[in-house]
Amino acid sequence: MAANSSKTVIFAALAGNAAIAITKFVAAWFTGSSAMLSEGVHSLVDTGNQILLLYGIKQAAKPATPDHPFGYGLRLYFWAFVVAILIFGLGAGISIYQGIDKIQTPHPVESAWINYLVLTLGLVFEGGVWWVALRAFRKEKGSGSWIEAIRASKDPTIFTVLFEDSAALLGLLTAMLGIFLSQALEMPWLDGAASIVIGLILAVTAAFLAYECQSLLTGEGVRPAVRNSIRAIASSGEGVLRVNELLTMHFGPNDVLVAVSLDFSDGLRASGVEATVSALERAIKQTHPEVTRVFIEAQSFEAHRRDAAITAANVAASPA
Repeated sequence: MAANSSKTVIFAALAGNAAIAITKFVAAWFTGSSAMLSEGVHSLVDTGNQILLLYGIKQAAKPATPDHPFGYGLRLYFWAFVVAILIFGLGAGISIYQGIDKIQTPHPVESAWINYLVLTLGLVFEGGVWWVALRAFRKEKGSGSWIEAIRASKDPTIFTVLFEDSAALLGLLTAMLGIFLSQALEMPWLDGAASIVIGLILAVTAAFLAYECQSLLTGEGVRPAVRNSIRAIASSGEGVLRVNELLTMHFGPNDVLVAVSLDFSDGLRASGVEATVSALERAIKQTHPEVTRVFIEAQSFEAHRRDAAITAANVAASPA
């Protein structure tokens, strides 16, 4: 997913969440609704999250330095992980706290029509942002299932905004239902119960986002189909007997490192090895534009196997 597409989705979410957060807080102040206050906190946290994602994109675009020779792409994954923690700690935590407080000291919602008006506007705003994020995600989804596409996606900004706004839509519907039932059944504590449900929705969303982001942050490789394609290209090189090892790692959505160990024919001259290495590097980058660095090692299969065995023994012998 291109950075410009990611920024478009984030800016749309930032504008929508900022506008609706203000109206939610005003409505909560007038009506005393705990669910509405939780929704205001939710939108405020989402607004801050979009700012952090934009900051992450900016940091990830910084050029490589001697201290960071592979660039700063992983900072995008770091800030996306921070966003997930904020959703859990602030969004879910405050919502659940507000809900428990309202259940313990229930009081009827006043001027409920203000809440319904704001929640309806919220559904319109959040629905629009959700649609923008959904369209952007569809472009990279392909023919696979939605879950597979989310697991395979290497751009956390898109699926973070998509899940944030999916949670927001569920939260708005929950708040609307909670306020309605608290009035219709004359049970004010249901407004607090709705706030707790909103908190649980945010907690589940945050847990999923944190899981996906930590996988990217700790060195996730390319998809199996891409890995198989790179292996096939490497195997086809002139004089290549076998691929000893293939390692890949995402430093960003469009920044992939590829390291390959190849066993070359003993009869191949050094100049031939150099020519094959150059040709394979070009072929891999042309086939997979997201690959920015290719390192190819020439090593016999037996030597590679001995080195792998020594490394495994050292790891096993090291203290836990």
